Amino acid sequence: MRRAIRGALWVAFGLFFVFPLYAMADFSTRNLIAGGRTWQAWTNLVTDDALYRAILISLLLAVFTVAAMLVILVPTMIWVRLRAPWAKGAIEFLCLLPLTIPALVIVVGLRNVYLWVTYFLGESALTLTFVYVVLVLPFAYRALDAALSSIDLQTLTEAARSLGAGWTTTILRIVVPNIWSGILSAAFISIAVVLGEYTIASLSGYDTLQVQIVAIGKTDGPTSVAASLAVLLFGFVLLLVLSLVTRGRRRVQGVAA
Repeated sequence: MRRAIRGALWVAFGLFFVFPLYAMADFSTRNLIAGGRTWQAWTNLVTDDALYRAILISLLLAVFTVAAMLVILVPTMIWVRLRAPWAKGAIEFLCLLPLTIPALVIVVGLRNVYLWVTYFLGESALTLTFVYVVLVLPFAYRALDAALSSIDLQTLTEAARSLGAGWTTTILRIVVPNIWSGILSAAFISIAVVLGEYTIASLSGYDTLQVQIVAIGKTDGPTSVAASLAVLLFGFVLLLVLSLVTRGRRRVQGVAA
């Protein structure tokens, strides 16, 4: 009986999530003028110069944001846990603070700072990386904090240091492999946040993927829906990869144990 209920719930949840995706795929491939099916909307993702440029900008923003976030957050969290545990509460508060600040307030608050950013780096959409790093901190912090809490960080680092390893070697070759699932979670969540962010990019006047999707939606609905569906599918693939990698690492650790 319990198995039947579980199966029914899986089917219900599956239909709940799959049906909207099917509707988006159906609309994006429908020829609204002549009838039938067409892949023109999907072809526009690579042939439309403005949309293609927006896709590249958003992907680069995602890569730069993830790289900067990991470089800043991973060493900081390790250092706090090892050398300044009294500062953990303050770091957590600062990392979670962006959740309580509306995007409009962030844009207005950073306007004067961005005058200097654009002065030194130019008016490029890639400068949004600085804002997006702040934006993804709450999600990345939780993922990394859970991963660090699951290992004996003090013992691992002391053992590595006693064998002559420097701090860089200890972090990259000892700590990072043991929190790899948390790093992947933080990275994939950050990518999803960056690819789905609209408010800050729009208010800042930069043409990212979501801004372009909204602009195209006013004149070309199927292409806009195709781009939105592509982003959703990309996020689903990332989550699937995360699930497979995490399951594989747990299986390997279980065999090793």
